[in-house]
Amino acid sequence: MAEIDLNNERRKGVTDYIRYLEMRIQELEAEITYLRREVNYYKQEIEKLLSTPLIEGVVLEILEDGRAIVKSSTGPNLIVNIAGNVDIEKLRPGTHVALNQRGSTIVEVLPIREDPYVKAMEVIERPNVRYSDVGGLEDQIREIREVVELPLKHPEIFKELGIEPPKGVLLYGPPGCGKTLLAKAVAGESQATFISLVASELAQKFVGEGARIVRELFEFARKKAPSIVLIDEIDAIAARRLDIGTSGEREIHRTLTQLLAELDGFDPLDNVKVIATTNRLDILDPALLRPGRFDRVIEVPLPNLRGRYEIFKIHTRKMKLARDVDLMELARLTEGATGADIKAICTEAGYNAIRSSRRYVVMEDFTKAIRKILGNRYRPYVFGSSREKGVDRQVV
Repeated sequence: MAEIDLNNERRKGVTDYIRYLEMRIQELEAEITYLRREVNYYKQEIEKLLSTPLIEGVVLEILEDGRAIVKSSTGPNLIVNIAGNVDIEKLRPGTHVALNQRGSTIVEVLPIREDPYVKAMEVIERPNVRYSDVGGLEDQIREIREVVELPLKHPEIFKELGIEPPKGVLLYGPPGCGKTLLAKAVAGESQATFISLVASELAQKFVGEGARIVRELFEFARKKAPSIVLIDEIDAIAARRLDIGTSGEREIHRTLTQLLAELDGFDPLDNVKVIATTNRLDILDPALLRPGRFDRVIEVPLPNLRGRYEIFKIHTRKMKLARDVDLMELARLTEGATGADIKAICTEAGYNAIRSSRRYVVMEDFTKAIRKILGNRYRPYVFGSSREKGVDRQVV
């Protein structure tokens, strides 16, 4: 019996050892698989580091013999072969492709991409600004609605009349009078994509870069249509052209020429409207102002008495005002102020109330703010001498 027990124990020990060895084999096989995967990964990384870079090019034409004419990024046009793994059906004039550096063979079709400068431009999907946020510009709102909003919302009217809808509008006037705000309002009311840029962004260092960005900007706007393109401070690239100038000025002139071609070229601006703003109408190139490019030139002047009152109503509608605050009196005290000045006055009046440990704003807070913001332009009146009846006020 003792020998049988000893044999059983030996047999059990051998069996356990075999199981242990089998488990070790599985662990080592898993480790080998992991290490092989790591080796393959680093081999691929080494191949990437040692591989020659590809050259970007643009397909100009596909030849009958299966080759293609490509404009490479290095400059010349090349007649190149097409690799077997490339789908020829995807090759069209204008397609971006990757070229092998040695033989310049097309080895890959690149995805459609947008210029980084265009991508970086401010794109606001459906701005939140409405016409109710713009005060004192009733005539300007009416004119810009006719030029921009009506063609976007009701293009059938123009088709029925047999006329082409206007392409754009130029807003000019002193700074701070609401030109950009008006453009945002019409974009918001027309439910259009709003693309905003400053004209100085189009002034580039290298030859042809500014013109290319203008071209791709309008292509981007067509993709986002219906859209409104706002070019702020257009005088930065649209000053009157002269025969004598530096190389930088000539490059800006090329950019302006491309902009004129986009506004008045062969390609229609489908559901794309252009709004430009400037403070210097007198220096703009005459070619930009002729009908067919900017079909309406609208002045945005300093607000009058009624306009200043409406602007005060807009900026104080969320403020807690004391009973002595008279918005019409404030409009009289701010003769010559812009809409931006009035917004700053309302903000400063709120700070005056905070300094006085109050949760509402009194008339004295506004008069102090007017003196600070307007300075020499402030004209004091005898408070109460010019009040008008029926003034809407929010009181606490």
